Amino acid sequence: MKKILSLVVLLISLGQMPSTHAQPIYRQDKTNPDIYRHVKAPQMQRKEFHLPDVNGYHVYKADLHLHTMFSDGNVTPEFRVQEAWYDGLDVIAITDHVEGRKWEGKMLKFLKGYLPKGTVPVNDRVSRQPADKRGIQADLNVSYQSAAAVADEYGMTVIPGAEITREPVAIGHFNALFIKDANKIYDANPAVAIENARQQGALIQHNHPGWRRTSVKMTEFETQVYEKGYINGIEVMNGVQFYPSVLQRAQERRLYVAANTDMHLTTQLYYQGEQRNMTLIFAKDKSLQSLKEALKERRTLAYSFGTVAGDEQLVKDFFLACIHAEVIKTDANGKHKVMLTNNSSVDFHLNFNGNSVCLDACSSRVVSAGKSLSFIVDNLWIPGDARHPRIVIPIQ
Repeated sequence: MKKILSLVVLLISLGQMPSTHAQPIYRQDKTNPDIYRHVKAPQMQRKEFHLPDVNGYHVYKADLHLHTMFSDGNVTPEFRVQEAWYDGLDVIAITDHVEGRKWEGKMLKFLKGYLPKGTVPVNDRVSRQPADKRGIQADLNVSYQSAAAVADEYGMTVIPGAEITREPVAIGHFNALFIKDANKIYDANPAVAIENARQQGALIQHNHPGWRRTSVKMTEFETQVYEKGYINGIEVMNGVQFYPSVLQRAQERRLYVAANTDMHLTTQLYYQGEQRNMTLIFAKDKSLQSLKEALKERRTLAYSFGTVAGDEQLVKDFFLACIHAEVIKTDANGKHKVMLTNNSSVDFHLNFNGNSVCLDACSSRVVSAGKSLSFIVDNLWIPGDARHPRIVIPIQ
């Protein structure tokens, strides 16, 4: 009998306990009684990624390689701006393909009955001919103009660009940034197309140099355009690919380094909660003039999946701007306890003579030191055989 009473009391108690499952809570809309709104509906918020100023420059988070529905991307230009803002970026470049527009055939079908007489429909595959040769008067500037029209609402800067897209193994792909008119870039000769963009004042970025190849060794065409001085920057990271050996090329040929998403889908689908690739641009402000000056002067680093890569001095300057070292205790033998504080959103993997320590984003850790603190940072990459920089912090 006692067991039965105990069970009844237990069941009553459980019935009075709050449910561990979230219960939907709706409240009637004051202006329309037929609408009930969920009181805990998710609010879209920007995911901030904090980086300190370095050497007197702000560090702007950029994606310099993006596609929209006006080439072979799956989203609108306006969405690219909104997505980048929510992802914590400050700058994007719209770089739709000059040669191909995947959705054009469906767009023309949608506009059936409104088309000029004699317009020639196309299929969904990438074309190697300019639009006017097929009877389609396409304006290749629309994607940039559409993105730029909403950029001010998010405090974003949009760089006008286009991708010159040819056979990937022998020739490759190149982004033209800061262009004036995408319609005047195409030429059957890819070198001439690059020169057409340069005549508009564009900077040329060599995209994903290892994509669909067995090595990143330069091809005959690439050697030709490099020797002519046509190339200003290079992607050392594209999507999930990283080309460490290209860092040496960037240093020797005075190219800025970039890490971009080359996004065609959405970053939420592709990165699954990871911070998307970013080209970190060290500039006075995020005007087109300042950003272009920074790229020309090679003040960039590449960020992808927690790894930062670029020229050694700038990598070190960036790390030291993120880290604060404070002596909190000194013993009788002169040994110090040092608190390292990471004031950035980047995790740093410190290697003390084989002993790995992670200094997480926005966290502190106490370490021991003598007259100086010396370690290698394993997730920072630099040109040369060392690959990772050694950081030495004097202890006062």
